[in-house]
Amino acid sequence: MRVCFISRRYFPAISGMSVYAQNLLRELVALGHDVTMVSQYRGDALGRGVYGGGPPPPVPGVRVVGLEAHGEQNGGRFEDDIQTIIETVERLHAEQPFDLLHAQYGYPPGLAALRLSRRLGIPNVVSIQGGDGHWVGVDCCGTHQRAIRMVLDHAGAVLIGCQSFAQEVVDHHGTDPARFTIVPGAVEVSRFQPRAGWQPGQWANAAHPTLLYHGRVDRRKGVLDLLDAFAQLAPARPALRLLISGIGPDLEEVRRRVAVAPWRAQVELAGYVEYDDVPQVYHRADIFVSPTYAEGFSNTILEAMASGLPCVAAEAVGVVDCLRHDDNGLLMPPGDVPALTTALCRILDDETLRARLAETALREVRTTYAWPIIGRQIDGIYQQLAGTAPDLDWAEDLAAPEPCRYRDAPHLL
Repeated sequence: MRVCFISRRYFPAISGMSVYAQNLLRELVALGHDVTMVSQYRGDALGRGVYGGGPPPPVPGVRVVGLEAHGEQNGGRFEDDIQTIIETVERLHAEQPFDLLHAQYGYPPGLAALRLSRRLGIPNVVSIQGGDGHWVGVDCCGTHQRAIRMVLDHAGAVLIGCQSFAQEVVDHHGTDPARFTIVPGAVEVSRFQPRAGWQPGQWANAAHPTLLYHGRVDRRKGVLDLLDAFAQLAPARPALRLLISGIGPDLEEVRRRVAVAPWRAQVELAGYVEYDDVPQVYHRADIFVSPTYAEGFSNTILEAMASGLPCVAAEAVGVVDCLRHDDNGLLMPPGDVPALTTALCRILDDETLRARLAETALREVRTTYAWPIIGRQIDGIYQQLAGTAPDLDWAEDLAAPEPCRYRDAPHLL
């Protein structure tokens, strides 16, 4: 099957969705599909600073086409970028027809796929990501609200990472729950494994037990809450270390807070980390902390589980579907710094608890969230849609683009 995969984030962008796309593309090629990826990217200084940026690199077995998001970079004109995607895919389709379109992100790529299906007469699949459900059309503008609802209601298949996230989208947009196909996140278990000599619950470095935050450095991911909790822990635990790995919109705020803190020597900011080097980041740590306010499905939690780390996380959308309190992780309410501090004290002081949580999580991630399992599930969806006619029973009602806070700060969408 000839598949056109359309994404908004791919390497060198630092994003869980870049990782997801890379692994999905590998699985599709292994399953015998002929895959072309059309990926947007940020080429400006702001985009590179927040996510990393630049054209996508070659992908083995995949034709890669990079499209710089000029509209997004110049006044948040997402509509311009959607038109560029459409024109590019139409040109590629004219050279050799595609059988199916798969858009990663409901907006902008999902709307582009919906329009392309109408023009080309081929089916589409849309994967709804975190921002699609948490922010697009929820707290911004009517234009984006109408756009995301159009995609949710008329895409050929709507893939979503978990039940809690699906319910959030239903609550926000009134979508029929039957529209969703649950396809959980996945992890490359051959890449992410416990460190050599791993013993569950034991410290990697007994002299300096280490908490790890890895991911987008964004207050919406709870990283500032983690700093507040660490400020409570550090004075009484001078050997404790905090490793913050990643870049994002709040990296400078994190740097500022750490620089003036009396415990600054206990914190390391790793900054940008190449994906190939990420397993070693997990191996340096003892406890993974994800105080996020919401996820579509947390890839970093899966990576931590596969790496043998016990997890402390917020009881948030996109987290509660893979972590269960006191079973394979510890959970606390999002934004509750005292509860986070208490949970961290508990897991730091109880080796038996750390071992039990880590062992349970490792066993589960290997049997439920390994990429070959998820890749075959997505392939089955493709087979069901192959040769079917797209839904054409919709009319565009976006009107003129409305003012929107994400036009002023599109890197946050």
